[in-house]
Amino acid sequence: MIGAYPFRLLRNPRAGAIPAEVLPLAGFRAAAADIRGWPGYAPTPLHDLAAVAAAAGVGALALKDEAGRFGQASFAALGGAYAVARVLCVALARRGVTGAISTADLESGRFAGATQAITVTCATDGNHGRAVAWGAQRFGCRCVIFIHEQVSSGRAAAIARLGAEVRRVAGTADDSAREAERVAGDAGWQMVSDIARPGGEAVLCDIMQGTRVMADEAADAWSGAAPTHVFVPGEGGGCAAAVSAQMRIRYAPAPRLVVVEPEAAAGLFASAARAAPASLAWRELAPATTAFLAIPAGAAVDTMRLLARAGVVAGESGAVGLAGFLLAAADPAARDALGLDAASRVLVFSTEGASDPELYARLVGEPPRG
Repeated sequence: MIGAYPFRLLRNPRAGAIPAEVLPLAGFRAAAADIRGWPGYAPTPLHDLAAVAAAAGVGALALKDEAGRFGQASFAALGGAYAVARVLCVALARRGVTGAISTADLESGRFAGATQAITVTCATDGNHGRAVAWGAQRFGCRCVIFIHEQVSSGRAAAIARLGAEVRRVAGTADDSAREAERVAGDAGWQMVSDIARPGGEAVLCDIMQGTRVMADEAADAWSGAAPTHVFVPGEGGGCAAAVSAQMRIRYAPAPRLVVVEPEAAAGLFASAARAAPASLAWRELAPATTAFLAIPAGAAVDTMRLLARAGVVAGESGAVGLAGFLLAAADPAARDALGLDAASRVLVFSTEGASDPELYARLVGEPPRG
């Protein structure tokens, strides 16, 4: 199905403990009620990949497809925009606005005089920044997004089209994150970061609570016996942690969780291999994850092409979950380590569509359909 690639698999030695309540259920219910009331909300599809399941030697395989989420081509539109709304509510309260403020209030322009004076910001590889920019556009505040030099021009342009100011920083993702922190601190801007940072846990929690909607929809759409395995892109930790939390709520026992990352950005894999800092996402993932996979970029690109032939659009980061499953399913040692067999029922999350259509076309060999 895809080429043979070397990959790394790490069984989690901490798996099996009971996770702390990192994401309270009440917070998820509030986020879900809010998001499901947004204009244009609809659950994204869950595709039955029966032919791929048969070829991979498992009983069932379904893929949650986030390509169409609110027209923003990524799961990040859930948590990123929700966190912007929450940040604005807190900022307005500090400015003396009393009483409950809803997302609908913000979107109506009721508080536009105040929100226009507020700037939200973050550093991004693309999707989260686009989600924050979309939230800022909807809720009437200013937005500045920092990107590093490897972020594609197509992704930068998509953020700018939402009205955000885009600032490109020389160096790596870490360099752009440091610059965002520095400028925000000097200017008094509101950070809406999807990575762990001092003082940022409340925002990160809101992002993950919004992301749980994706996992809840997948469980709603799943039919038959519960999934035995879930493969999810790490996406910096927040996405995987949100999926983990919701799978534990929806299924008992919870499916085996496998977190997949590109080899070039396998931060969670590295955290699992050492004593990692107790970040918010890691407090969920450390005891709940069965294994971590680090895979080469070529495997994700092959998987993008495989999905395109099936009529499903997935970007590079979105395809890593299925790519990790396919590599593991084709490897006897990995199958044994993960407990994959002919009776396994596998749920995979594809977290991104063609967030950069030109790059997608170059990688896949054809433009995204739909």
